[in-house]
Order: sequence, then C-alpha cells, then structure tokens
Amino acid sequence: MTEMETTGVGAKSDLVFFVNGRKVVDQDVDPEMTLLTYLRKNLRLTGAKLGCGEGGCGACTVMVSRYNPTQRKVFHLAVNACLAPICSLHGAAVTTVEGIGSTRTRLHPVQERIAKAHGSQCGFCTPGIVMSVHTLLRNHPTPNMEQLESTLQGNLCRCTGYRPILEGYSSFTKFYGCCGGMVSNGCCRDGQNGQAANGNIGNGWDEKVSKELFQVSEFMPVDPTQDPIFPPELMKAGGNDETTLKFVGERVTWIKPATFKEVLELKTKLAHAKLVVGNSEIGVEVKFKNCDYPLIIAPGHLPEINFHRYTEHGISFGAGCTITYLNDTLAEAIDTLPEHQTRLFAAIVEMLRWFAGHQIRNVGCIGGNILTASPISDLNPIFLSAGCTMTVMSHQVGSRLIKMDHTFFPGYRKTALTPEEVMVSLDVPFTKGNEYFLAYKQARRRDDDIAIVNAAFRVQFEEGTNVIQDIALSFGGMAPTTVMARNTANRLIGWKWDNDLLPEACSCLEDDLPLPPSVPGGMVEFHRTLTTSFFFKFFLSVQQKLSLKDVPPPYRSAYSLYHREPSQGTQIYQEVPKGQARDDAVGRPIMHLSALKQATGEAVYTDDMPHIQGELYLGLVISKKAHAKIVSIDPSEALKMPGVETFVSAEDVPGSNITGPVVMDEEVFATEKVTCVGKIVGAVLADTQAHAQRAAKAVVVQYEDMEPKIISVEDAILHQSFFHPISKIEKGNLEEAFEKADQIIEGELRIGGQEHFYLETCAAIVVPHGEDGEMEIFCSTQNPTKTQMLAAKAQGVPANRVVCRVKRMGGAFGGKETQSCAISSVCAVAAHKVQRPVRIMLDRDEDMVITGTRHPFLGRYKVGFMSDGRVLALDITLYSNAGNSLDMSQYVMESALLRSDGAYTIPNVRALGYVCRTNTASNTSFRGFGAPQAIFFAESWISDVAIKCGISQLKVREINMHREGDVTHYNMTLEGCQLQRCWEECLKQSDFLTRRRQVDGFNGENRWKKRGLAAIPIKYGIVFIGTQNQAGALVHVYTDGSVLVTHGGTEMGQGLHTKMVQVAGRVLKIPTSRIHISETSTNTVPNTSPTSASISSDLNGMAVKIACETILQRLEPYMGKGSWDDWVRAAYLDRVGLSATGFYRTPGIEYDMQKNEGRPFSYFCYGTAVSEVEIDCLTGDHTVLRTDIVMDVGSSLNPAIDIGQIEGAFVQGYGLFTLEEQVYSPDGVLYSRGPGMYKIPGFADIPIHFNVSLLRGAPNDKAIFSSKGVGEPPLLLASSVFFAIKDAIYSARADAGYKGTFRLDSPATAERIRMACKDQFTAQFPAAEPGSFTPWAIKL
Repeated sequence: MTEMETTGVGAKSDLVFFVNGRKVVDQDVDPEMTLLTYLRKNLRLTGAKLGCGEGGCGACTVMVSRYNPTQRKVFHLAVNACLAPICSLHGAAVTTVEGIGSTRTRLHPVQERIAKAHGSQCGFCTPGIVMSVHTLLRNHPTPNMEQLESTLQGNLCRCTGYRPILEGYSSFTKFYGCCGGMVSNGCCRDGQNGQAANGNIGNGWDEKVSKELFQVSEFMPVDPTQDPIFPPELMKAGGNDETTLKFVGERVTWIKPATFKEVLELKTKLAHAKLVVGNSEIGVEVKFKNCDYPLIIAPGHLPEINFHRYTEHGISFGAGCTITYLNDTLAEAIDTLPEHQTRLFAAIVEMLRWFAGHQIRNVGCIGGNILTASPISDLNPIFLSAGCTMTVMSHQVGSRLIKMDHTFFPGYRKTALTPEEVMVSLDVPFTKGNEYFLAYKQARRRDDDIAIVNAAFRVQFEEGTNVIQDIALSFGGMAPTTVMARNTANRLIGWKWDNDLLPEACSCLEDDLPLPPSVPGGMVEFHRTLTTSFFFKFFLSVQQKLSLKDVPPPYRSAYSLYHREPSQGTQIYQEVPKGQARDDAVGRPIMHLSALKQATGEAVYTDDMPHIQGELYLGLVISKKAHAKIVSIDPSEALKMPGVETFVSAEDVPGSNITGPVVMDEEVFATEKVTCVGKIVGAVLADTQAHAQRAAKAVVVQYEDMEPKIISVEDAILHQSFFHPISKIEKGNLEEAFEKADQIIEGELRIGGQEHFYLETCAAIVVPHGEDGEMEIFCSTQNPTKTQMLAAKAQGVPANRVVCRVKRMGGAFGGKETQSCAISSVCAVAAHKVQRPVRIMLDRDEDMVITGTRHPFLGRYKVGFMSDGRVLALDITLYSNAGNSLDMSQYVMESALLRSDGAYTIPNVRALGYVCRTNTASNTSFRGFGAPQAIFFAESWISDVAIKCGISQLKVREINMHREGDVTHYNMTLEGCQLQRCWEECLKQSDFLTRRRQVDGFNGENRWKKRGLAAIPIKYGIVFIGTQNQAGALVHVYTDGSVLVTHGGTEMGQGLHTKMVQVAGRVLKIPTSRIHISETSTNTVPNTSPTSASISSDLNGMAVKIACETILQRLEPYMGKGSWDDWVRAAYLDRVGLSATGFYRTPGIEYDMQKNEGRPFSYFCYGTAVSEVEIDCLTGDHTVLRTDIVMDVGSSLNPAIDIGQIEGAFVQGYGLFTLEEQVYSPDGVLYSRGPGMYKIPGFADIPIHFNVSLLRGAPNDKAIFSSKGVGEPPLLLASSVFFAIKDAIYSARADAGYKGTFRLDSPATAERIRMACKDQFTAQFPAAEPGSFTPWAIKL
C-alpha cells in the first residue's frame, strides 16, 4: 500500500484562489511550487521578483487577504511569495503589484509616490516595497512613521540608500511635513538656511538653491475605491473548511485536514509527516538544506490552534497563532493590564521588534517557532525562563501538559514531544509584583536578523526584599540547543541583589556556558562576553527598578531600551540658471525614466521575458572543492530524472573552452581540475528550473584533493602565490624622509571583501538562430561587448554572429562587468548543443558562491611624521585576495596604489601591491575599484598620527590635505581642486565644532554608551582602464519627429539612460518626451566599453552629444521657420540623412606606472562627510545618528539622480565598513551565501539625520555639460561612520584605562566593536592560542 493510500484521504482536490480579482482553479497543482513561481511561470505575472528565495529581501512581497467569518473581517497580510507554498493559498485572495495599478490604466498612489520621490533606481526591489506599503495602508490608512519604517523591515534595497523611499512614503503618514526645526541650522524647508549652510563661496555666484527634489502637491490623493475588492465568492464561502483537501505532486502530497481530529489521526499513521503553517522554516530547509518532506499537513486554519484566551495565570495562545497575532495581543494586554503583570509580555513584544520582517511574522506561527527548536530562536529563551506550559495532543494518548524547562530541548533540533504529538497551545504567564523579566539579543544587523546570542532573564524576590527567591537564565547561541544556566541560577538563590552578586554571577556563567574555540559559528570570545554583558544589563535594570540603591548616572545608559527617531534629511542643490529653456531638462531633478514602470511591475528584466517555444532551463553543476583534480563526472542518475534533456560539459564546447575577461586564464567548464568552490563543472538542461536544479545536484563528481590549498592572503604570502607583475609607485627619498621624521608608526590592517548583492542575480536567455551560427543573448550584464566576444569564442564563430542585448539590470555595482560573462558563455554552449533557447537565472546562493566580490585587502604600512602632524613619508604594501584567476585584479590593485594617499599630500611615498592567487572565487570589479580599501588604510594611519601627536583628528587632516596646485605621489598636479571647499562647507553645515563638544560631554557622562564623531575628506580620480576611455552612440530621428537614442552604456538603475535623454534633449532643443531609449545592443553600437568607473555619463554623453550635433547640423538649413517636426519632415523630403553616429574618446589619458609619469586620471571628484554614531559598549551595537555630506559633482546633469547615487553609494559603503562580512571555512567554502547570514544595510540602518548637499559653482570643463562622475566616489565617504565608531571606542577604552592607538579591522562589526571596548567582561574570556585549534571560519 502506498503512503498516499495510508492517509485515508480521497482523490486530488482543486486549488481555488483569486489573483488580482480573477479566479484561479488548478486541478493539477504541484505542492512543491511556491506562490512566486506560480505567479511568474503559470500566470505570467512577473512583477514580484525572486531576490533570495529565503524570505530575506522582500522583493517577492505580495498581499494575501483572507476572510475571517468569526470576526466578519477581511485580513490583509504582506507575504513572501518565494516561501508561500501555492497550496497554502486555497481560499485566499492574492494581490500583486500588477493588481493595484499600471501606467496603461491608472497608477496607485503607492506606485506613483515611490517613483516621483526618486525611490526607485534599478527597480528590482520596488514592487516588493510597493506591496509592503500597500498592505500597510489597507490595514492602517493613515499610519505613523514608526509603523511605516517597521513595515519595511523585511524589504531590502541595494541602490537608493532608502532615504527617498521613506520620504516619499512619509506623505501617507499622520504627521507628514518638514523636520520641525530639528536640523541644527534651522528648518529643512528654509531655502535661505540652505544657502547659509553651504557658506559664501566667494565668487559672486548667487544662483538659487533648492531643497525639493519633488513636489508633494503633484501626488495623487489616496482613493480607497481604487483598491481591489475582496472577492464576494470567498466571503460567501465564509472560510468554510469542512472538506479535507489533498494536492498531489510529483514528489510531495499536501493535505489540508478538515478537523483537528484528522490531524491527530494522520500524525499517528504518518509520524514523519511535517506540519506546516507559515513555511518560513520548512521552505528554507527544502530549498537550501536539501531536506525531503514527501507529506505535508497544513492545519493552520483550524480553530483548535487559532485562539487566545485569558486565564487566571496568563494568556493561552493557540499553536497556530502567527507571530504578528502574538505581538498584537500582548501589546493590547500591556496597554490594559497593570505593569507588574505584563513584564514578560513586554519582553516578548520588545524582542519581536527585531524578529524577522513583517512578511515572516505574518505567516510564521508560535508552534513552528518553538518546535523548529533552533538554537538561536529569539522566543525559546523567553519561554524557558518564563516556565511556559505547553499543551500537546496525540490520537492515542490524548492531551498532556509539558513545562518548557531545561529538559524541553534534549538535543539539536529536538523537543520533548513524541513524533505523534501535535502542539495545541502555549500558556504565557503573568508576572508578579516582585518578579522582573527582560530579554536581550545581539545580531549582525538590528532589524530582520537571526541572533548571534540571545538571552532571557527572570528573577523573583522574597516579598519586600532584594533577596533572590527564584531566578532563571536562558540563552540561545551558546549550545546546540537553547540552554538554561542552571548552576548559576541555583548558586544565586538566596543572594541579595547588590554589587557583590555581579562578579559571582559572571564567574558562574563562565563555567556554565563553555564554548570550544572551534565551535560552529565562531566568534567564541564575543559569544561568551555577551552572556555576562547581557546579565550586567539585567542586573542594572533590576537594581534601578528595585530602587534600593540608585544606579550611578554614568551606568544608566547600559539598560536603556533602544529607540530610533524617524529618519529625516535634507537635500540641497543648485537650481538651473534663470532663463534656461523650459524644455531643457539638464540640471533639473527629473524622475528616472523607468521609475513608474518599475513601480507597477511593468519594467521587464531578463527573467521576466516570456517563455520561448522549446525553451530549456539550465541548472549548474559546481565544484564543492577548493583545489582538486577531477577524477570523473557521472551524470547518469541526473539524466534519468523527470524533465531532463541532456548534460553539458567541456566536451560540448564547439569553439574554445579557454576564456577570461582580461587574460585567458579561465575555462568555460572545468576540465582536469577545479581551483575554487563554485567552479562550473557542467550543466543540466531540463524543462523547468526545479527539474534542472534538482538534476544538477544529482550529477556525481569525484575529486582528488590537491595541495596546497591557498585560501587567505597569509596563505598566499606563505606560498608566494602572486600574479605578476608586482605593481609599484615610488616618489621622493623615503629613507631620508624617515630620518627627518620626529616619529614613525608601523601597522597592519585588514579590510574584508563585499558581496555585490545586486537584487537581480546573474541571468541570461540565449536564443540560437541556427543560420550561420547566429545567436542572440539577452543578458543582465554591464559589458555587452565582452559577453558577445566570449560567447562567440566559445562557439567558434566570429563576433558578428552573436548579438548581446540588455534592456536593464536589477543592480550590478561592478559584479556584472566580467563575471556575468561566465554564465552567458555556459548558457550559449548549452543552447548551441540543443539548438533550442536556454534560460538561466542564478539563485542567490549560487550567485554568491560562483561570482566574486570586492577584493579583501591586507595592508602593512610605515609612516614618518613631524610632531605637528605633518606627514613626510609613507611606505605601504598592499596585498589583495584576487581568487583563482586574474579577472580585473591587477587593475584594482593599480587603482588602490594610485589612491593610497587618500586626500593628503605626502612628499615621499612607496606603494607596493601584491595580487594574491588563491583558491577562492575570482574577485572582481566593485563600486570604488580599490579606492575604498586604499582610503581605509590612509584614514587609519592618519588617525593614528593624530593620536601619537596628541592633536585633534581635524587638525592633522587639515595640515596634510590636498590643495590647489599640489602634486600627487603619481606626479599629477591638482587643478580645480575643490577639496578645501567641500571640507569647510561640510564642517559648517554639520556644526562640527559644537557637536564635538557635545559628543565629548555625552561621553563624559556615560560609561556604557559612547558617541563618536568623524570628518573624512575624499579625492577620487575619474578614468577608465587604458583603451576603454571611448564610447559610441547612434541617434535616429523619425519622420514624426520622435527620436531613438542608442549608446554603449547599460542601465542598471544609475539613471544613465535618463541622463542621456536629457543630453539629447538639450542638444536637439526638444522635450525629453520626444526621445526614447529602448535597450543597449551590440548590433547598434559596437565595441562598447563596460558601463562602470563612474565615467559612463561622461563618455556616452559626449558620444550622444556629437551624434545629435551632427543631426542638428544637417537640419540647420530647414530651421528658418516652423517647428522641429516641420524641420524633420522637410529634411526627409529633401533626402537628408536623419540618422547619425557619435564617437568620443577621453583626451590626454596616459600613465606609465613604472616610470611614474603621465596623467592617470581625467579629473577628480571631491567630497567630505561628517558622521556621528552611538555605540553600545556592552554589545557592540551601533546607530548612525547623523551624516552630513558635501559632494562635488560639477554641474549636476540631474540633481535627483546624483543625490540618489550619493545616498545609495554611501549606504552601500556603510555596509562595507560596518555590517557586511564574508564568512569562509578554512577549506574555502563560503558560509555566508544569502541574506540569512550576509547582512546588507536595511531601512533602519541609515543615518537618522541624512543631509546631502551638492557643491555649487564648481563646473568641470572636462566632462559633458560641466558635470562630473558620481557613481563611485561617495561610497568612500561611508568610512566616516567607521572612524566615528573608532572615535567612540577610544572613549570606552579610555574609561577602562586603555590609552593610545589600537587596531580595528574593517568591517566594524558588532563583534569587533564589542571586543575593542575592553572591560572586565572581555577580560574574562581571552582568545585561544592560534594554532591550538582549527577555526570554524577564517578571514580572507
């Protein structure tokens, strides 16, 4: 008898639900399919995007509505479609971004406002954000800012820096308006103040400045009648679930039982069956851990597990109640019950502020959270310390009570329940008047992150005393299970709550919670320090509440709850000159041309393109070894699997298997050996993505390990594993300068790599045309020409047979300049083999493993300086981890060496660069291209110089700062240097000196919270590599007067197409509405340079300008009378060509590094940032309180786009310097391969006050219409946050008696901040001796 028959459930059921008001009935649904896949593939609704597949980015967010017949109310929930099983939607109404509005019909205000507020750049995240806010407004038509920011916790954006999204949507809130005079220089809407903040520039420039990038008055009012109605059919059904439903797929059966009794019977027959309510954990296990659950029982709708009721002792919650329901119910209880009864409730609600995102909370349930038995569960420590009681039932035994105590979790992912038992409810008790309860959590990122360590503490005192009657201390992240420190608790009973208690408790916790140095997760000293730091916070909190003895004022900040003000900011830019033609859009803050389409889901990305007849999907077989010989590849089992067409490997490459973006040192498919984890070994072609990926995992590759295995920079140095040549820049007499120096410092620092984390992963569709080897590649790439050339090489055909087309990308940041070529080449080989279209879009984990990142760097420096702070000499050696092939690494290193002076003039320099060959994925271009690493080292040693000299950081920077006419270490004279102006204006705008005194005052009054302030200047040279300083354009004018522009640049969200339309409009003197850009393609503009290096507007703008000028010159004879349309028609009738090409190359760029002569840069961008932070010295947590930026962008082509680039780059840089940490095993396996472990900044991480000002009156004569490149330079300014953190740590260390300089590597994670704030708690847990153990993770 089959398992399906033993369920006792009848025939397959029809799945019935609604999507955007349309009824969907599916008689053969696959339970393994997610809602996202169903929407995109079955219904062709591609607005919701796949960003991560694990509910961590929110790109797939949709609204799910259900009718509750008991409450006679429709509930609207934001849900991650990537995790929602399609079968869970039975009886629900789904609304996607397409269902609320479109550019073809009518926009919804939620769509319109994010677009017009400039909150959509690449646009890939935009539909998910739109739907999160739309759901909020359905539930709270006029929310407050706290609700708005909270609802966006589960959404990520990599482009915008979040500020414009929040500002646009703040117009929906109750108190929308200005800053309320909260900025230091007055009201944010005061134009005169904006001018004062920037200071008098002294050149007679008096053009008006503006602080408004969009007009709120132009927003459409909210019209509730526009929202889709809930289907009456579902209301009539009344949520009636009297019939058991069964959905049977290829491998999985899904049962939705009609009664709870049926659930118990099924669990008795099939104890291994999984119960699923939210699927937030099971979905991740199936996708990423290859777990197999052939039978799913879905009881989430049953009333027996969906309730709450007040009892004599507390509140009882059904196991199926969602986390959102738990939070809302407890919050209501806190508002209505006496404070002493709700201390446990308050601890839970406070913890839930940081529990996942709203999309997960809306579906994840109490029972699932507990019974998943995660050792880092946020709630289980609370439930254990509270001694909550659980009711469970089974068919044979009936119900029984289980107390959640130290026996509840007997082992990893195990509980006290038997396989047949089902959790029914959880009793959450009231607290007593003499009982106190608090919970704590520290994670990599505050919002939507799993814990590193969490804890829950409960103490009960003997009535009227401070003598401990009972105490419970529970911890997550300290063992394979949630654990209770029972020995510590037993020891402390009977003790008084006074200062003698603390050292005893900390000593006991040290013994109670041991961790071996090799423990999974690493960070052993940090984990252990957090246990005692958390207890110290609890100790002070309870001491304060007991009021038996006042807590000393400097200690009170230790126990204050975190509160964040709503984000706000100002944006100041120069308005266009008086008299500029209305149709001339240059200099105006016009909206990104695709923003509205992106907000409605109509913008088409590569994987959104319709399925092509006969199309197959590509699943990659990648190496699991870092350095190994390939013994054999056996695809036989994979070829037997459903839907599989064929296997593709190196044997199928018709042309050359040798490839590479710069030098030919890579293979399309690995042949004899693999040199990193993630190397492509082969690929499987199948009819669906699921079949292809499943089959790819079934391909058996036998390896034989090879030595040496070189993973880190130190490994490469040990084995002298370098790419050659070794780069060097040398100027002056270093030895003589060091002799003259009053002081010399030497140091070593490391800055980690950074994952690009573009929201759209690498994707390609290849269509072979059969004839003459012709092939079309639709690809998400910054580099169409390289994609074309390498695909042609692999096919063995000339480049003219291959066309690469790029509509847009969902972000790139350098990660799709070369590395996307590997994916498209493999796809091209596969398409050639089967002569059918082939599609691939990498899953997030695949993308992170296969493609490279920003280069990790190790820097060793020696600096000679005078006692007044003047730097005389710098001797610096840089080591970059290039990975297993060269890619762009040599150029990145040369860029870093050129920028190793930071923003300072140093007369004597030797900069040496080693590019390390390692057995990791080949690292590549990333926004900044070596400059962020260089600036990090420069600002680190200049900070140490100030400390050694005993003078202010400000003064040392000013003494050494570049000035007009200075000569750099690469012998280039600075002309038009705006650095001093940016510096002075930013200091004034930020009120730096006053705030410096305020920060010092705060630090003097607080021991456990510290603030830091830092000002960082930057200089960034703009140039392209070698011969790539060139661009082409093609402009067509049609007889109706419309214009089609094509150029060599690609659109990835940076607004390049928008700027090109502005350029063309100015030259042709026509409105931008008459001009269109469709795509970038190699058959319209050949031999294009990649879109990167912040120079694409310069190059392509000039090419477009030249092409337009050519056309205008041809039209000149017809301009005497009539309009543009008349001129065009007349020229056409006169047989005048209305199509023209333009070509431009940057003049004067030539540099010889060996001779150290020539001009490596076209010009420089300058800027300054001042950032203020607050750190929690006990946990390492931090908050950016304020950032002020003054940025030199020349004469801005589009202030809205440029400010958006500044904010986006800054926040991305903030991630580099503080949050984003790659985690690798000693064997070269990447652990951090998704948003669950790799954390980019979220909405709540940006500066609370975020002020950006564009420098005025600083035209640049070396670029299009006096503008400057803007994409990369602002990222460097985020180092101001790092050095503000370091400034705060100095204060904490000084309080503990530690003086002088100290090493702080980047990123400044919570771990690094906490362990640098040395105190009695860190001293408890010294690090194990290196070499005495095998670490769980290493630094690259």
